[in-house]
Amino acid sequence: MKVAVAGCCHGALDKMYETLELLQRRHNVRPDLLLCCGDFQAVRNEADLRCMAVPAKYRHMQTFYRYYSGEKKAPVLTVFIGGNHEASNHLQELPYGGWVAPNIYYLGYAGVVRFRGVRIGGISGIFKSHDYRKGHFECPPYNQQTIRSAYHVRNIEVFKLKQLKRPIDIFMSHDWPRSIYHYGNKKQLLKMKSFFRQEVESNTLGSPAASELLQHLKPTYWFSAHLHVKFAAFMQHETNSKEELPKATKFLALDKCLPHRDFLQIIDVEHDPNAGDSLEYDAEWIAVLKATNSLINVTQSSWNMPEKNGLHAKWDYSVTEEAIKEVLEELNHDLKIPCNFTLTAACYDPSKPQKNMEPVHTINPQTTEFCAQFGLTDINDRIQQAKEEGSGRGECEEEEEEEMDSTGSAEEPSEYNTDNSGLSSFNPDEIMLDEEGGDEDLSTCSVDPSPDHPPEFSTSFSDIRIMPDSMAVSSDDATDSNNEELEKSGGSKQVEEKSSMERSLKRIGGDENGNSGVKKIKRRNQAIYAAEDEDK
Repeated sequence: MKVAVAGCCHGALDKMYETLELLQRRHNVRPDLLLCCGDFQAVRNEADLRCMAVPAKYRHMQTFYRYYSGEKKAPVLTVFIGGNHEASNHLQELPYGGWVAPNIYYLGYAGVVRFRGVRIGGISGIFKSHDYRKGHFECPPYNQQTIRSAYHVRNIEVFKLKQLKRPIDIFMSHDWPRSIYHYGNKKQLLKMKSFFRQEVESNTLGSPAASELLQHLKPTYWFSAHLHVKFAAFMQHETNSKEELPKATKFLALDKCLPHRDFLQIIDVEHDPNAGDSLEYDAEWIAVLKATNSLINVTQSSWNMPEKNGLHAKWDYSVTEEAIKEVLEELNHDLKIPCNFTLTAACYDPSKPQKNMEPVHTINPQTTEFCAQFGLTDINDRIQQAKEEGSGRGECEEEEEEEMDSTGSAEEPSEYNTDNSGLSSFNPDEIMLDEEGGDEDLSTCSVDPSPDHPPEFSTSFSDIRIMPDSMAVSSDDATDSNNEELEKSGGSKQVEEKSSMERSLKRIGGDENGNSGVKKIKRRNQAIYAAEDEDK
């Protein structure tokens, strides 16, 4: 089965699907599934734009609304997770996952599904320690704090995923697992992104929660995005016993969706040839949701998940084969996810703009149906009840929260001793953009697994690479691949000329006066959010 994997989409669905169609026409390669690793931006209307944590000048409608309205349909089944630039009010309607448009499925805060026998999991958002132990309390209309905290990873989602025992084939996170850069060509990564050096050397780049999941789940593939650089790694996991078979994870981070950027990867994944073509529920995951339902928290009070420390009567919420069997029986062994997409908001009309449209807190029928079917708590319904009862600090109308600073002054001690969103403070791809500058692109921002195993380029087709059979990773002492070798592997004159131009450009480490505190870099990707945002 061919699986296409994309990095930060940033709402450019037309570009993404057109690239896949071009791949099919030129190379007769048609993916069976498309996975997107966050910053998908399922924006339906102007109200959704107001719920996206970016400066107003970067709030562009893009093209998702055409797929939401039915004007267009995704040509390939698309499964995505959330990032830190999303229409949070829209995705919040589907905490357990669901269809955001026909043929486009959101995995929820965390989720596991199956397609053709391949088990696919993911966790949405990015890590921030001061929100990690809180419940999902946010709801629209958001304030300056909750518009950000709404997409922060919570410990309950990590706890649920850690209850899984059966193997995971593919896992997605938006930010990178912390320490993963030690398992790839770190020299070349720092050559392309020198501003990551301090965090890499102090081992603070990336998400500790994602790293914990990587160590526990040991999936065959792990895909991420967020840092806008392509990077491959190969992690051999330690075995817990002599009986356990060795496991390894092939990690790949994808670039953002822009012309002439490596934002798509095609991989071949073993699948069940007898399985149907429908997206399916995962029985173990449903059983875990049922087992952990009592742990749902919709307040901003910090709390720890149950653990074996003498403070909890129960700490193991993993499920038995009997519990999984019960789920199968409830579904009559039909795990197909119903195609029950429903419009829950007005769709953007270019001829009738509504700039003053306000977001509202919506209960999505898909979530209502899912919770009723499996006996789960509808998180949004619980938040709504808390609002009405005045018993929770639902953040929807609490003025005092607006007085808190963006770092969360009410922070309590976290189980992690660092607070890092996974994005370098000096990443020019995300924050330090020279808005007065031109349209240069300083690098292709692609770090390959190894100079000995260059990826296979499609001729004259720089947006897509085909994953090679081998993803052996060079050590830190290996000779870095130079740009000529990287571009030669593609056989593309266009790419070679582009590389030559890029090599002539140099990064500027200081301002006009020679100050080195801030980097001002001219780049083509000014549309990628120069937010003065704590999550950058």
